[in-house]
Amino acid sequence: MSRRLKRCNNIADLRARAKSRLPAPMFHYIDGGADDEVTLRRNTVAFEDYELMPRHLRNVAEVDLSTTVLGQKLGLPVFPAPTGMSRLFHHQAEWAVARAAETFNTLYTLSTVGTARLEDIAASVRTPKMFQIYILKDRELTREFVERCKAASYEALCLTVDTPLAGNRERDKVTGMVLPPRFDLKSFWSFAIHPYWAFHLLVNPDFQLSNVAHRVDVLSKSTISLIEYVNSQFDRTVTWDDVAWLLEQWDGPFVIKGLQSVADAKRAADVGANAIMISNHGGRQLDGTPAPVDCVTPIRDAIGDALELIVDGGIRRGTDIIKALALGADACSIGRPYLYGLAAGGQPGVEYVLRLLKEELERGMALLGCSSISRINEKHVQRRRK
Repeated sequence: MSRRLKRCNNIADLRARAKSRLPAPMFHYIDGGADDEVTLRRNTVAFEDYELMPRHLRNVAEVDLSTTVLGQKLGLPVFPAPTGMSRLFHHQAEWAVARAAETFNTLYTLSTVGTARLEDIAASVRTPKMFQIYILKDRELTREFVERCKAASYEALCLTVDTPLAGNRERDKVTGMVLPPRFDLKSFWSFAIHPYWAFHLLVNPDFQLSNVAHRVDVLSKSTISLIEYVNSQFDRTVTWDDVAWLLEQWDGPFVIKGLQSVADAKRAADVGANAIMISNHGGRQLDGTPAPVDCVTPIRDAIGDALELIVDGGIRRGTDIIKALALGADACSIGRPYLYGLAAGGQPGVEYVLRLLKEELERGMALLGCSSISRINEKHVQRRRK
């Protein structure tokens, strides 16, 4: 691990490190949200509305961080969420994140629009794996993903449902962010003053969406790029009937990502999902939606134990994880934090993020008076009086 990584005391420090290492379009692609970024900010600050209530004089000589999510025994109750095109942020790409997850014995989730093939990831890491999928206009391509995941022994499937179209990400317009990245007058200077990143772009300029790259047959008579092709496949007609169809194709642990309402959580349970990721896409889709942590208790109260709940969004400290679990979540997932780590230092950077969260979680639980994840409950949290 580099000395510069060791000087990062928290996720905020890693964010600053990532900003110094990435061209502006790449950094703000990670860091930005939709419209006025109200939801983006709220996702994180909402955790400040909850206070931890410690129980003292408890034996916390040993603290057990292990838990079970989707039938998989994990070493941590937090795991990397699916994020697209990790190659944008470091040349080690998804491989760095998958191997870091394996180091900490936690779940790894690969995005449909990742830059590593799902089969290659499956063959190279032993940690539990989940594949993030969309119900695309081309239902045969969706079905193909399911069959490939079965053949590669993925443990779970994660359906993202909050992207009938892309959100309005104004930062990307300001910085000149385009996919795949290319040098132009607007971004040239930012690329020039980040030679490490630019060098690896020049050495390996191919930013393939590896899981759909075989669709060149579709593109052979068209001038659109693979990224444009994927964007054109988002389907505004998808309904709960399509979710039921996908469940029939998969027949395994199934997560729906992007739900926030009690009504949708109940529908997810009725259709046969095993879990939901309470998520607003990191504030990158519809601005003005609630922070995921604020949705946990209403959903848990409404559905009981019918679903596992995963809080996706706003996690920056191990104590944030404790708060989410105390409110009724089963686990948490992170996106921006591990991408900051990836940009800051590749695989060691991602491992450093997970190590920081692990240490903060363990220390926080000991100070809270909890010796295991299963002992965290609603008695350990209260809403802050304003």
